[in-house]
Amino acid sequence: MPLESLSVGLLGILILGIYIPYRLKTKGLKKISSKDLPSDGNWVKLLKGNIYYRWHHPEQKNGQTIIMVHGFSTPSFVWNGLLDGLLNEGYSILVYDHYGRGFSERPRAKYSLDFYVETLKELISHQNIDGKIHLVGYSMGGPIIGGFADKYSNHVKSLSFIAPAGFGKVQTSFPFFMKIPGVIEWSMHVLADRFYGSAISSETTHSSDPLSINEEEFQELFSFQMQFKGFRESLASTMRNFNLFDAREMFEKVATKNIPSIAIWGDNDGVVSYKGAETYSEIFHEGKVITIKDGTHDITYRQPSQILKALKDFL
Repeated sequence: MPLESLSVGLLGILILGIYIPYRLKTKGLKKISSKDLPSDGNWVKLLKGNIYYRWHHPEQKNGQTIIMVHGFSTPSFVWNGLLDGLLNEGYSILVYDHYGRGFSERPRAKYSLDFYVETLKELISHQNIDGKIHLVGYSMGGPIIGGFADKYSNHVKSLSFIAPAGFGKVQTSFPFFMKIPGVIEWSMHVLADRFYGSAISSETTHSSDPLSINEEEFQELFSFQMQFKGFRESLASTMRNFNLFDAREMFEKVATKNIPSIAIWGDNDGVVSYKGAETYSEIFHEGKVITIKDGTHDITYRQPSQILKALKDFL
């Protein structure tokens, strides 16, 4: 067999070896539609597509609004354990799912910090929210609310960071081949158990907190979004275009605006190091750190009673 024919044959086998596993993993995925939405909450049509949001209104309003911004992969159900306690204080609460997650559509886009900030701005404008807003950001939601405060500080009354990304002091980059379009996406589908397992599983599996979302319920809620096309792709684009590790320059600009802030952190966080709390204090001199003893990265839904107390005291 001529060498050229052999090379073509090997190339064909390689292509099939890449394509077939990917096809097998993705053929059952469907496009999310309005029929998939829960009975509570709605879609709103924004620039890049439909975003799922839900209002929670108290019986007696105190005239203040909280918007809760979730993190990298786990959608807005992470706030469930905090809602009633804040509603009892009279706050109106708006939660939503980022594009690509939960019940929101999954547009092909560059998922950068600015992308998330402008989406939040669009949502606020569409909902005609008057007055300044309390922003609560969990994990990746930390730099998102920080980025929003940097651009639109006149809309922000306070900033609550929960286990926030972006306070690291090291630049982390992906190997060059991971930046090639399609590589991360292929890995997330075909090598899901290895590549993506840490994002599915929490650091802990159970909490005695009566408000907690424990692992069985968490898995059921989390896994729902994975049946739709574009979930993993939105994560891959975020990984390429959003520096989740070091947003200190942006946070330093936010600190000059003198917006009241707090950071709530577990001292055993294995995803976003607790060392970032020191950086937070270096930047936000007037801010306060609340430490959750033995808390891991999943404190928002495993230790919600402690988070709730810290938020209520601060707000």
